[in-house]
Amino acid sequence: MSTAAVVLAAGGGSRFGGDGHKLLAPFRGRPMVAWVLEAAGVLDELIVVTGAADLPLPANAREVRNDRWAEGQATSLAAGIAAAEGHEAVVVGLGDQPLIPAEAWRLVAAAKATPIAVATYGGQRRNPVRLAAEVWPLLPAEGDEGARSLLRSRPDLVTEVACPGEPADVDTQEDLATWS
Repeated sequence: MSTAAVVLAAGGGSRFGGDGHKLLAPFRGRPMVAWVLEAAGVLDELIVVTGAADLPLPANAREVRNDRWAEGQATSLAAGIAAAEGHEAVVVGLGDQPLIPAEAWRLVAAAKATPIAVATYGGQRRNPVRLAAEVWPLLPAEGDEGARSLLRSRPDLVTEVACPGEPADVDTQEDLATWS
């Protein structure tokens, strides 16, 4: 089964403050987004949805620009899903969660009991999330919510997968200081 990683990295990072885009902020010796791309890059294809910032991408990444990124996360998810056509599933994660390891991406990708698999950390649902192609038409096309609404409305389609790592979002300078 062919599974693409889709990293949503298009947003403006407005809550971060400071100079430069948050995904480019130094995190443990390299840009924050580099940690995410390395972890996600273990799947069959790495698709990175960009928009507000030009990001350094590894050679194995395929960039998908979302010029509508300011309209909400759903537009970035839709762009990533469209780019993944031909794959049987995607595993979606965020560019600002640098402490989710490759093992979590692999575990979620391997969970095939239901069309949707969501990582859990200490029993709490977080990213990444596996979406089989059969549920792609059910995803929102607009707004600032990706697959969360689908997970809530169709719990019968969802399997939880216990994962290692720390799913903290780095949204502010304080978050960066805490997790660095």
